[in-house]
This record gives sequence, structure tokens and C-alpha cells, in this order.
Amino acid sequence: MDRNLADCRIRFIEGEEGMPSRQLIRRRISPYEDSTVLTDPLTGLGNLRRFIDKINRLISERADDPAPFAIGVADLDGFKPINDLFGRGAGDAILQQVAMRLRAAMEENATVTRIGADEFAFLLPMVFSEGTAAERAQMLIEILSAPYHVGQRTARLSASAGCSLFYSEEDTAELLLSKAETALYQAKRSGRGTVMVYTREMEDAAKRATHIEQALRRAVAAGEVEPHFQPIVDLSSRQVVGFETLARWTDRDLGEVAPAVFIPIAEERGVIGQLSQLMLRKAAQAARDWPKELFLSFNLSPSQLVDQNTAQHILNILEQTSFDPRRLEIEITENGLMSDPASAKRILQDLRRRGIRVSLDDFGTGQSSLGRLREFAFDKLKIDRTFVSSILDDRPSEHIIRAILAMCEGLGMEVVAEGIEEEAQAERLVQFGCSGGQGHLFGRPRNAHHTLSYLHESVYPSKYAG
Repeated sequence: MDRNLADCRIRFIEGEEGMPSRQLIRRRISPYEDSTVLTDPLTGLGNLRRFIDKINRLISERADDPAPFAIGVADLDGFKPINDLFGRGAGDAILQQVAMRLRAAMEENATVTRIGADEFAFLLPMVFSEGTAAERAQMLIEILSAPYHVGQRTARLSASAGCSLFYSEEDTAELLLSKAETALYQAKRSGRGTVMVYTREMEDAAKRATHIEQALRRAVAAGEVEPHFQPIVDLSSRQVVGFETLARWTDRDLGEVAPAVFIPIAEERGVIGQLSQLMLRKAAQAARDWPKELFLSFNLSPSQLVDQNTAQHILNILEQTSFDPRRLEIEITENGLMSDPASAKRILQDLRRRGIRVSLDDFGTGQSSLGRLREFAFDKLKIDRTFVSSILDDRPSEHIIRAILAMCEGLGMEVVAEGIEEEAQAERLVQFGCSGGQGHLFGRPRNAHHTLSYLHESVYPSKYAG
């Protein structure tokens, strides 16, 4: 979570003028209905109404000569897990420290307000360009990334920010705030500690994301998203030992939508839970017809690892489909553990008690520590394809894979290398002692019907004969 100033990314994405869709923007709300209340009692800062009032006053002052100015919205990354871990009192103390830091960082005539639970807005009257707005916002999120004192302990969290600029009388306070929120939304999508400035083209991207979200909700409700299955093999024998479930979606209007597009949208817009349950139900129903020695691998998203209903949802689906929990393997990523490790640990423990195995996916590309391997006691580790793709011509990748394999042997963990596309890669991995493999060399993802045909014709022809 801790980032140096140089690591903070600034993005300029251009977009159409106009108010972003309300479904796109995580609306900032004031806890007050009384229009006379303009101060946040916890931090002493102004609230949303004071912020809007300040913007409107500045717009009026510049009516005759509309010189630009900037506004921004900063949102704390990972505040909820910190709040849950240390308690609400500690969370309030952190918010008060945030307010003091931001107030101290404001230049003369600038304003900072609290407009949501962990969201703060700032008005910069003397900032006239996108570049300067980004620099100021970058400075603020770096200030917010320093450790916070919570009693005798310290907590670390980062922040993201979105900015917009006033250029003409067409830019109302509400429109400026909506643009800043849209920029913040894009910043959060890009990763923690990121600054984005609203310019042109961001609006189109935002509208398309909302269009995809609405179509995805309809498709999930209608059961139109389908699981495809990619083989996982024993590298030495090339025998298929299981399949990973991968979601595929072809919309009647949008056509084929790539998982890299719709999965993040499902995660961000709160659709991932329904989508995941649909995929698991369909996958378990399909896998019942496979030979019993084959396992089904299924991915959980980061948001599911903070939802304490996740384990029960999974177990209910397995019971409804009569699928043996011992044939299910749950895959999670390193980054998926970061939001709330304690919650993730409880969920995974509940699943493992029923015989479900747990695999750590995309190892080496996330933000977790090696200590997580000991803490979570994974059954399997999957080496990310970025290392496998360069194993033949990149010595560092080769050494990293060797080190991972040696570590897993010591920990008693199985290993699967992902993204194997060449025979030479598979042979090299076997030489290194890697037991499992997955990739296009062994088969591309197939739907349920073609997977069953593949098993009948190629993997177990004698078992299905007659």
C-alpha cells in the first residue's frame, strides 16, 4: 500500500462533455438533510453542501472572466478493512488525521471538504491547467499514504484521486463534481495510488462501461453467460487431471465480450457475486458427467473474499448440484487477499473443512508476501504465465521458476505452470520438476458440450466406449 511519490501514476484520458451516467458514479452524499448544516462534525471540515456552495461562488466571481480552476475528489484505498480491523473509533481517528493533513497541505484560498465516508473533495482556485492539477493531487495522495497512528499501532493506506477543470460558464458545480468522480472511478480501476484528470474521451469509456454493465446484468439474470473449461495436465504423463472454469459471454447486441472487459466491470459494479454463482452452478452440473478423478477449478474474485456469505453460497450450490466438494478447487489471487486477509482466511477455512482445495493463482505478480503462503496453507500454487512465456530465453524467469518450485517442494505444495504454449516450455518445466501444466499446448477453453466430447474421444475413449 505504501507508495513513493515517483510510483504514483498520472493518467489523462479524454472524454466527451456532459454529465456521466449516475450508475457510473459512486455518489458522494452528505449525511445531512438540513441545508443550513455545512460542517462535518467529525473532522471539522466543510461538507458536500459547503463544497458545492464554494464552487458556485467561485463560478459567479469569474463570470465576466472565466479563468480556469480545478476541483478534485480523493478516496482512501482500503479504508473499510482498516476500519473493520481496528474498529470504528480507530477509523474515525484516521479520518481526523486525513483531514488535518489535507487542511495543512492546502494553499491560500484553497478548500478541502469531507463529502463521503472516506472521500474528500478539494477546490484549487489558482490551478489553471490539467498538469498542475495532477501534480497537486499527486502531492495530496502521497501525503495521505504516510502511516497513521492508531493508539499504540500504526496503519497504512493509500488514496486515489480524480480531478476536473472549470473552463466556461457551461461547467456547473454539479457537472464539475461529476467529471471529477468519473476521473476518480477510472483512477480506482487503474490501481491504488493513482491520479486521473478528466479531459476528452473519458465520457465515452464511462458510457460504454455502463452499457456493458446493463447488458451483463440482463445476461446473468437470463443465464446467458457460459462456463468454458481449459485442461490442466500432469506434465510428465500429459494426462488430463482437471479443468479450470473460465467465463465466456456473447451478447446479442455487443457480440463477443472479452473476459478482460466484463469481469472487471462485474467486480466494480457489484455483479460478480451473481455471475460467480451462475458460473459455479453451470460448471458443477457439467463436471458431474466427467470421470470422478477429474477436479474442477474455479476462481473467486477479491470482493467475494470479503463477503462472509461466499462460503455458504458455494456449499449450497454444490449440494444443489450434487457435486462432491472434494472435486472442487478454489483459485484466488495474491491481490485478492490484500483487501481483508482475516475475512479471506475465514472463508477459505470454511471451504477447506468441507474438503475443498485452495490454490494461489498468478503467483509472483501480486502484492502479497511469502508469509501468506505459510498463513493460508495453500494446497497448490500456479506460476503466472509471464514467467513461463520467457522461460526459454530469459535467465531471471528461469531462476524465479526454479526458486518457486524449490519453495513449494519444501512447503509440500503442488505446482501448476500456466500459459504453456510450446513443447520446449513444457519439457523445460519437467526438467525443473514442475508437476502440473496448463495452456494452449494442451487445449484451449471449450464449452461444456465440447469438453465432454473431448473426454469421450481423446482422454478416456475406452471408458466411454460402448
